[in-house]
Amino acid sequence: MTKPAATVTPNTWEFLRDPMIKPTGFREYDARWKYPDEINLPGVTALGLGLGTQMRRRGIDPVIAVGNDYRDYSLSIKNALIVGLMQAGIQVKDIGPALSPMAYFSQFHLDVPAVAMVTASHNPNGWTGVKMGFDRPLTHGPDEMSELRDIVLNGSGEARPGGGYEFVDDVQEAYLQDLVGDFRMTRPLKVVCATGNGTAAAFAPELFRRIGVEVVESHTTLDYTFPNYNPNPEAMEMLHDMADSVKASGADLALGFDGDGDRCGVVDDEGEEIFADKVGVIMARDLSKLYPNATFVADVKSTGLFASDPELQANGVTADYWKTGHSHMKRRVKEIGALAGFEKSGHYFLAEPIGRGYDCGMRVAVEICKLLDRNPDMKMSDLRKALPKTHSTPTMSPYCSDTEKYSTLDRIVAKLTAKAVANEPIAGRAIKEVVTVNGARVILDNGGWGLVRASSNTPNLVVVCESPESEDELRAIFADIDAIVRTEDTVGEYDQTF
Repeated sequence: MTKPAATVTPNTWEFLRDPMIKPTGFREYDARWKYPDEINLPGVTALGLGLGTQMRRRGIDPVIAVGNDYRDYSLSIKNALIVGLMQAGIQVKDIGPALSPMAYFSQFHLDVPAVAMVTASHNPNGWTGVKMGFDRPLTHGPDEMSELRDIVLNGSGEARPGGGYEFVDDVQEAYLQDLVGDFRMTRPLKVVCATGNGTAAAFAPELFRRIGVEVVESHTTLDYTFPNYNPNPEAMEMLHDMADSVKASGADLALGFDGDGDRCGVVDDEGEEIFADKVGVIMARDLSKLYPNATFVADVKSTGLFASDPELQANGVTADYWKTGHSHMKRRVKEIGALAGFEKSGHYFLAEPIGRGYDCGMRVAVEICKLLDRNPDMKMSDLRKALPKTHSTPTMSPYCSDTEKYSTLDRIVAKLTAKAVANEPIAGRAIKEVVTVNGARVILDNGGWGLVRASSNTPNLVVVCESPESEDELRAIFADIDAIVRTEDTVGEYDQTF
């Protein structure tokens, strides 16, 4: 295998022949690059050869399911990846265009040990990447990604005979049938289905109709130019559009999905956007009635209510706060036998007997409909209002380059930790604890908190804050956290504020 060359650049003879792979594309739990600026098709083939080599070295049965999202260049990326996998002697089962959770489902449905999904997830057009895994329902974490990166960048992929290809065309229907099962709504429910013209448009409207939901379609025509907005249910642009659709249609709620369908966003009947961590608390309240003494995992960006909510406490819930990232969360849910995991970004990890433990926006949508069916006298807004009141920011992402974000974060964490040691307040309140499992989550004496971490997917830091007291305190927490962030000249502007 040819070692990727740092000197290869677009629009050259070498670009069509030699692998070009930017090392920073190998991230904590998946791989992402700007295409073709940071990776070319020979580079993707080198990635496939490396992934196949990794399977061989780990003694994994050489069979893999491969899918791609609905972007105009994803098929070319997938085909280049497949060439590399076949070079490594891997039997490829191509499931065609797919959602990421459909690809994860295919591991179970086809009984194969490995999966590779070509997708840029919620990143805008111009990005590509691969989500991959061996130990279902888990996907690559930092150790596996580091091992893969070294194989690929050192040019140590090993070509072997035995590779093959098969197109499997029945997985989409099997996936939908698995989601629906024998469930049908017993109460009328009108749902705005928002897909931002992304891959979920081929799945979500049909899924809702099969369970007996009245569907109001919002941007559900497949269009890989994303003419309305980038499908990302964590972004306020999409949530606001969903809210407008609820108000215009009189729907009971809106459910929106990101570009590869592994995340779900919620807007209630009053047009209020409910951040995913709060939706998680609503779901945890309901599920803990059915499964008392359950354990739930929440990522460090999530509300403190998982630990403090009186109803969850009454139902014997154990809350576990863990690292942000779909691979981290899947692994943690499996390791500690949790019933579910919840991420503020909209990833939900519903384990047996509800789901299979991987993040699936479609599964979450069905479970929210089931929740409302179990509570026929409750609106989504009633469930939101029943939660203890907190004030929280959206997830905000100031720019920081991939090469500098981790060292920058280390300095910010050190400054926040020193602030706590010196008994200096945040927003006029004493710092109770600084949790450093993933960046720094500064917890105040009243349960308020502020978080700074590095994004694993994009060249950004991540800042989230919450106050149990007031909007004014929330802004004060953010101002003090931001003041520390702003001491670093490597940090740029925020993508959104509040």
